[in-house]
Amino acid sequence: MDTTNYTGTNMGVKRVNVRKMTVTAMLSAVGFVLMYLDLSVPFVPFFLKLDVSDLPALLASFSLGPVYGLLVSLIKNLLHLPVTQSGGIGELSNFILCTALVVPAGIIYQLKKTKKNAIIAVFVGLLVMTIMSYPSNVYVIYPLYYKFIMPEAAIMEIYKGVADTFFPFMNIDTMAKGILYFNVPFTFVKDLITALITILIYQPLRPLLKGNN
Repeated sequence: MDTTNYTGTNMGVKRVNVRKMTVTAMLSAVGFVLMYLDLSVPFVPFFLKLDVSDLPALLASFSLGPVYGLLVSLIKNLLHLPVTQSGGIGELSNFILCTALVVPAGIIYQLKKTKKNAIIAVFVGLLVMTIMSYPSNVYVIYPLYYKFIMPEAAIMEIYKGVADTFFPFMNIDTMAKGILYFNVPFTFVKDLITALITILIYQPLRPLLKGNN
């Protein structure tokens, strides 16, 4: 029995899988490094940091598929756990929100791989992530912070201090309002930057990420 074609196909599949895992590892490492390159913004609470560490996960989701985008999101946060300053809570938040961005974007882009659909995909992902940022913070992330990192009253004082300094018209009398007024728009702007960079660099990087000549 001739097994040449079967063997050739097998080898081809293995090469593709190895390449995908290699690219996933590479992008995860880049995402991990980018988590260090964060910036404080003066008109939001100090613990909200501006970074583009979701960019590699979004590139993985476009080039390899949404499952790989999720894997990059997971691996970069696992790599960051040994140096965490938030007891892993910040990493959990990053994983939830990054996944909410890259999985919907990846699913939509895989349906039709055009520049127009890429733009639609990143903005749908951005919308899903922004909406998700409110309940995930209110019901999961901040209750964990209250329990392990900082009391709710202390965090409220930080929000009120920033609001009094920069936005005196804001009445922040509950944590939910603080999250709505600061975290949600900040999350949108932070990953809007990521989305725009993705749109600009994905096509030039696509051959490298997918292994096309």
